[in-house]
Amino acid sequence: MTVSVLDTSAVLAWLHDEPGNDVVEPLLPQAIMSTVNWSETAQKIAQHGADPDRTLGRLQALGVHVEPFTTVDALAAAALWPTTRVGALSLGDRACLALARRLNLPAVTADRAWRKLDVELRIQLIR
Repeated sequence: MTVSVLDTSAVLAWLHDEPGNDVVEPLLPQAIMSTVNWSETAQKIAQHGADPDRTLGRLQALGVHVEPFTTVDALAAAALWPTTRVGALSLGDRACLALARRLNLPAVTADRAWRKLDVELRIQLIR
């Protein structure tokens, strides 16, 4: 049973043992990520000199499921742009929010700018 949609920032906080990692860890076995956020996570892992295949494989072994970014998600992410540009949210951020909306699950993030969003979604800040 999936309980939350993870943003890249939440996963990176867990991977780097940053504040909020203790909130993310128990969510991993029942979490889901958009393919957009999966790609963003892989890029960030490689950027820091680690092996994305190994790290992402570890996340999947822990139970993180990856959900395709659908045309419905693409339109929902685009529709979120006017509301989220105040916080300078990226396409990856909006992909996470769109998936959370489609699945009616909370979106989990470390990005404090999400606190200012005026969206009808449950958002869980990890710190």
